[in-house]
Amino acid sequence: MTTPISAQPAHDDRASAAAASPVVLSPAGPADHWWQSAVIYEVYPRSFADGDGDGVGDLAGLIHRLPYIASLGVDGIWMTPFQPSPQVDQGYDVSDYCGVDPLFGSMADFERLLAGAHALGLRVLLDVVPNHCSSRHPLFQAALAAGPGSPERGLFHFVEGRSSSPEHPSDLPPNNWQSVFGGTAWSRANPGSETDTEWYLHLFSAGQPDWNWRNPAVGDYFDGVLRFWFDKGVDGLRIDVAHALFKADGLPDAPSESPVVDGLRSNPLVSDQEEVHEVYRRWRRLAEKYQPHRLLVGEVNLEPSRAARYTRADEMHQAFAFAFVKLGWDAAAWAQAGSELEEARLLHGAAPTWALENHDIVRTVTRFGGGDQGARRARAALAALLGLPGAAYIYQGQELGLPEVDVPVEARVDPMWARGGVTRDGSRVPLPWTEDPAGNHGFSTGPTATPPWLPLPDGWGDNAIESQQQDPGSALAFAARALALRRQLWADGTFTADDAGTWRLRAGNLLTCERSPRFLVAVAMGSEPVELPPGVVLFSAFPLEQEGWLQPDNAVWLRRS
Repeated sequence: MTTPISAQPAHDDRASAAAASPVVLSPAGPADHWWQSAVIYEVYPRSFADGDGDGVGDLAGLIHRLPYIASLGVDGIWMTPFQPSPQVDQGYDVSDYCGVDPLFGSMADFERLLAGAHALGLRVLLDVVPNHCSSRHPLFQAALAAGPGSPERGLFHFVEGRSSSPEHPSDLPPNNWQSVFGGTAWSRANPGSETDTEWYLHLFSAGQPDWNWRNPAVGDYFDGVLRFWFDKGVDGLRIDVAHALFKADGLPDAPSESPVVDGLRSNPLVSDQEEVHEVYRRWRRLAEKYQPHRLLVGEVNLEPSRAARYTRADEMHQAFAFAFVKLGWDAAAWAQAGSELEEARLLHGAAPTWALENHDIVRTVTRFGGGDQGARRARAALAALLGLPGAAYIYQGQELGLPEVDVPVEARVDPMWARGGVTRDGSRVPLPWTEDPAGNHGFSTGPTATPPWLPLPDGWGDNAIESQQQDPGSALAFAARALALRRQLWADGTFTADDAGTWRLRAGNLLTCERSPRFLVAVAMGSEPVELPPGVVLFSAFPLEQEGWLQPDNAVWLRRS
């Protein structure tokens, strides 16, 4: 038996959805595959710009700063969750999929944002979180109240616990699965109850119960969520933990109780089940009922050969190249990851979707060594990223060369820190807009400025957008130049959607990726200058010190004869 559920919010926004501006950025139709060449700018709303001075970024602040994003030359934005949430996991614990949390503004603010972005030529992608919701979600609260065996509980994974002894029935979790955030992936439904001895599954925090996708009502519910936002006029969705919706039937013990490593990949029973692909076939059909077609982008943290299966012709359009996202400054690792991704492309057709930073990853300046050397390498890496075949995503602040921040222990709010001793807060510190510390370095634009939700470190204003905009040698100026040339190369036919990626590790740790017979990206990842292959240098992260040679920690784009 299934429970009929609706994705409609308590207030009816269908009228305003129908009135929202249609997406008219380019001609509609199946041939309009704009995402194949796109560069998308990830916005973490609570840390981007604060429009009301409460120390938390919001939609009003983002609206005010949209011209800055457009000035970079990107094609759109991806916004992490701003829907109603208790904020246990900074919005990835959603309590209403079809609303706007008052912390960020109102639905009217979102509609203004969407219209403003489209007017500037920016497409808008939103996060959808289908693996889990908030424990405050009305349907989960109803499941708790309904009790064991109820249809309401069938929407989630409620299971009777195991017993350590006859005197202690159901005092142990149903299986040995571990949470991504540390500790068991199970919590008691009603701790202390003698009649309710069920536990519920949460692959993340206890405040994020997993949906039971084996219940058809869950699929129907999320169809409604997608339609709501597509009707609003959003251009696409980034799908959180896209590979983990289905769990192994029967929820058996995992082979090992070892902590989760690298997402969910250490437990094959909680992700990459074959049934998940039918969800994305269904969503693809839904996305293609709209004109222009809506984009589906997956967070699929699997090895390339498995992740590429999610981008087959009738499933999602893109999946992030996770083999690439977490790389250090290691030429052999880059060559191996690139080659594996190219093999997957040849097998399944979709080009890799490149990224080196996001809100969950240590920033490249720090990951690549820190200090001046890390900054040089991060700039060279961004140059390489933007020259590779396929779409690219850059994270807010990456264009500024921001380093990871060592957030004081007492100020950390990431639930991973509390449960697993790892924090992602360092990549989420609010952006510095001005050198002046007033208004939290320009982050807060309201009449007053409450201290930001994460503290700004000393010297944060040295990275300010305002000052970088005046410096032609800045990281920001470099990023804008690279984006402008990338757009030009797509326009003149140098870059095409059919480009491959032939990776080679050459002498002296020179990494190359031949995009086509006419174009090559080269990155010097060794300690000595290396001779470049023949060709004309179109672009370099730093000026070349000697013609035909590339100094360490630099990257170039070469046009070949």
